[in-house]
Parts: sequence; C-alpha cells; structure tokens
Amino acid sequence: MDNIIKIIYDPNLSILLFLVVSGLIIRQSLVFVGQIWANTYHHLATYLLLPGIAFVITKIIKQDIALSLGMIGALSIVRFRNPVKSPFELVIFFGLLTLGIVAGVEVKISAMLLALIVAVIFGIHIFENIFSYFGKSFTNYSFNEANQIYSLEVLSKKKLDILEKNKNLINFYFNKDENEYSYRLIFRSKKDLYQTKETLEIISDIVSVKVDLN
Repeated sequence: MDNIIKIIYDPNLSILLFLVVSGLIIRQSLVFVGQIWANTYHHLATYLLLPGIAFVITKIIKQDIALSLGMIGALSIVRFRNPVKSPFELVIFFGLLTLGIVAGVEVKISAMLLALIVAVIFGIHIFENIFSYFGKSFTNYSFNEANQIYSLEVLSKKKLDILEKNKNLINFYFNKDENEYSYRLIFRSKKDLYQTKETLEIISDIVSVKVDLN
C-alpha cells in the first residue's frame, strides 16, 4: 500500500501524465485541421506513448554512461520500419520524442514546445482560411499529403476556360480521338466543391461530372 502511495505522489508520474495529454492535444489538433493521417488507432497510440517512452529513457540513462551507450545501440536496432508519408509526419514524431526528452530535464521548456507545435498547426489552418476568403491559396493542394480533400472530375465535349483557369485544377487531359476534354479538381471543403458543381450543371457541353467525397 505504501508503495502505491509513493507512486501516486511521485513527481515523475505527473510528468508522464502531462506528456500523455500533450500527445493527445497534438493529435487532436492535427485531426481538427484536416490532417486525416493522424486520425487512426495506431497514430493515437503512438502520440500517447512516444513522449512518455522518451522521458523514461532520458531519466534512466542520463546519469549512467554505460547504460546510455547500450541504449543508443538498442535504439539504432529498434527503429521505425513503416514508411513515413511526409516530412511533416516525421517532424511530428520527432517533436513527440523531443517532448519526452526535454521533460526529463525541464518540464517548462517541454510545455513551451507543446505550445509552439499546437500554435503552428492552428496558425497554418487559420491562414489557409483567411487566404481562402480572399480567393487565394496559402498552401498548394496535393494528393501526396493525407489531408481531407474532395475531388471533382469533369468530362466535356469542348474546352472549358472556366475550369482551366480554376485554382483547384490539378489535372487536364484532351482525348483527340474522342474529342473530349477531361478535368480534375480538388477542394478542401464540400461547400466549394458543390458551388463549382452547380456552376457546371448549366453548361450544355459537359458530358459527365463525377464527385468523390472520400
């Protein structure tokens, strides 16, 4: 019973809880701004565990040179085997590790790092909305990034300047044999997609319009 009480009042436990909450805050921030690659069971578990694991490693090895050398060798063997989808995902993983390592030295600095990461995530999202309001784009669209995006595919009998000049156009193809023009656009919001779709429905030269909401 006494050992349980000691564990409960151990300052390291409060730091571990702080790191778990920090990981959860970062994960939820990413999901909120549309980074759907973070909205999985594996990413949730990673974000909750990785900072705490880094903290424990730091606490164990910081006063033992021999153990620290052995741990470095072990970490070089046990490493991430799954492919990282983007540099941003790699930065987030590195940030989670840094949260745990820094917390072993100074919790206040770890809290400042958490605030910086969350501020950057929401700051980019806010600037995207501001630029979108004025009809401009703060960042480029890409299928290589796992953002929440919606696509619109249009097949037309004639060339459509309204689509070729559209900022959301990512692919254009002309089939000379069939005399058909194919356009592919992507959007970050369903509202923008449906507004474009309604504009196209009144054009008689359009053969088909395909909407993908996945």
